[in-house]
Amino acid sequence: MKRFLQKAPVFAACLLPLAWLIWAGLANGLGANPISEITKQTGTWTLRFLVLTLAITPLRRLTGWNALVRYRRMLGLFAFFYGTLHLTTYVWLDQFFDAAHIVKDVMKRPFITVGFTAFVLMVPLALTSTAASIRRLGGRRWQALHRLVYLSAALGVVHYWWLVKADVSRPLAYGTILAVLLGARLAYRFLAAPAAGRRLVQPRPRSA
Repeated sequence: MKRFLQKAPVFAACLLPLAWLIWAGLANGLGANPISEITKQTGTWTLRFLVLTLAITPLRRLTGWNALVRYRRMLGLFAFFYGTLHLTTYVWLDQFFDAAHIVKDVMKRPFITVGFTAFVLMVPLALTSTAASIRRLGGRRWQALHRLVYLSAALGVVHYWWLVKADVSRPLAYGTILAVLLGARLAYRFLAAPAAGRRLVQPRPRSA
């Protein structure tokens, strides 16, 4: 119960973007092209949640606040949730489930191809986000699989970049943050490896 109460405010905060979209839609506040605005907002929040998910581990190591880890799975699932809304908006509201046109559109426009690939990579991450999946796959294989989140986020940045074309300041900002997070991860692995090696080769104390 205590853990639920701790997570509830974060869960509610993660739903605020959806609540705003619903309110804006009812109040005719989505502009002249509501479908475009919904697509834009859901895609942007997908990328934001991916970045937030990846920021958990570096922040935990930097601050020592280990409690942050308990929110990582939730943030990752919300990234998938908003990614699903983003894709659904395109397939339903924009293309009206016209499969032939969707396939043609995906093949014709590279930014859609990249975005769709980024979403596909998120599917196995969402499906294996449970503790049971970690036990079934084993810790190392589970970690290796979930490193796909970096590739998914990178493709999300490329998708955003190719979409906006002219003003690339926002995708550049997300790309920079992602590069910093990946650099922090690699730096930690590089620095932690020698320390782990020293622990393994520590000499045994001599008997008297």
